[in-house]
Amino acid sequence: MTLFRTVDPAVEPVTLTAVKSHLRLSHDTEDELLSGLIKAAREDVERATGVAMISQSWRLAMDRWPRSGRVVLARYPVQEILSVTVFGSEGEASLVDPADYQVDTLSRPARIHFERRPEPMRAMNGIEIDFSAGFGEAGTDVPDLLKRAVTMLVAHWYEFRASYGPADQPVSYPAGYDRLIAGYRERRL
Repeated sequence: MTLFRTVDPAVEPVTLTAVKSHLRLSHDTEDELLSGLIKAAREDVERATGVAMISQSWRLAMDRWPRSGRVVLARYPVQEILSVTVFGSEGEASLVDPADYQVDTLSRPARIHFERRPEPMRAMNGIEIDFSAGFGEAGTDVPDLLKRAVTMLVAHWYEFRASYGPADQPVSYPAGYDRLIAGYRERRL
């Protein structure tokens, strides 16, 4: 199974203005650096938690159906299933009818249960599930703790940017960062 993003978020959950206010910066000479740090911090928080903060699209590619008929989507919150595609031996695509599966987006992780599973003919990556995930289209839709974690990371990385070389980044994580994202990490038994 391979999970990858197909459409990036259109905006970041934290604005450049909010970060500059947090850092008490009034000049714009480092706006490009700060914008890059905001994106990197968002990606780090999403990686650590399995959360998609701003609406984005994902694709899960699989070789075969799980025996249980249940597929788990490792991004949260799932907004909708865009399509389920099965590929034949010649690469021909056929869409699976939504009536052939049930979707549970309330659970974490979200699940799709297939009653009838058409067999893919292609040996590798013969099944693709496209879905959208995220809390919403704007930063105001994102929970405050996650936005605070992004802001905290940006500030920390900005503060320590000159002490270490680019190959050493990120140097560390600020105190309290783990506590901010702890409630959003996926728990495993």
